[in-house]
Amino acid sequence: MYPDLEGKVAIVTGAGRRKGLGEAIARKLAADGVRLLIHDLGRTQGALAPEHGIGAVDELEAVAEDLRAIHPDIATFAADMRVEEEVKALVAHAVERFGRLDILINNAGVGYLFGPLVDATQEMWDTVLNVNLRGAFFATKYAVRQMLTQPVQEGWGRGRIVSIGSRGSKSGSALTSSYIASKHGLVGLTRSAAIELGPEQITVNAVCPNHVTTGLGAWQNEYMAKARGQSVEEYLAAMRSRIPLGRTGTPDDTASACAFLCSGQAQFITGEAMNVSGGEEMH
Repeated sequence: MYPDLEGKVAIVTGAGRRKGLGEAIARKLAADGVRLLIHDLGRTQGALAPEHGIGAVDELEAVAEDLRAIHPDIATFAADMRVEEEVKALVAHAVERFGRLDILINNAGVGYLFGPLVDATQEMWDTVLNVNLRGAFFATKYAVRQMLTQPVQEGWGRGRIVSIGSRGSKSGSALTSSYIASKHGLVGLTRSAAIELGPEQITVNAVCPNHVTTGLGAWQNEYMAKARGQSVEEYLAAMRSRIPLGRTGTPDDTASACAFLCSGQAQFITGEAMNVSGGEEMH
């Protein structure tokens, strides 16, 4: 769909789970000929990083093998986005493997430490903010350092940064205070970086989907339905009723927006937080 992406190199963080947003984004980019380094945490860490929330190494490798049926140049790397040296190593591995870096997709995030604000612990708050926001900062920092060493490509620019926000980047909701704060912060980071990096021909944007029923999304459905005293179907029906297009989002909806923002067709778009919500969010 976007022939100017052929041969580009991208990192997609948080892409180690089948049927997740990261996997869908990686699949879309691979179909356009992008060489990929896909990332995930790679190991569970108790209640703060449970099995339903992260991609373990074996699943990360399985996703990579699936993607190699689309494009042969797929590499993997496990890293904790909260640790600067591990994120630095992630970017270095992409450059060592492919010789350059053109695109960073900041997708890694924690979307499962929910609960009442008065019951939240500092450890929960720090985990969400440090993965969702600090991790995106680290990845952006080191990706941009590499991009600045590379020449501007005519009709495309020097680099693309796309961060996965949320409807929660624009609006609040109960039981998700740390998540909402992190996603609002991600848009602030996007806008500031876009201003700073525009003169270098590096665009920085965010994609803000509403709810997507991935594997983690299914867990979120069950949690929120129970909190509201509803069945999962009642919860989803109420959600659909708020969406003008009448359905919840799919991973491919978000992936398509990312591919567009990475393409040459989006070379004059930066600092945006693009809603992909079927009309549920309009600002």
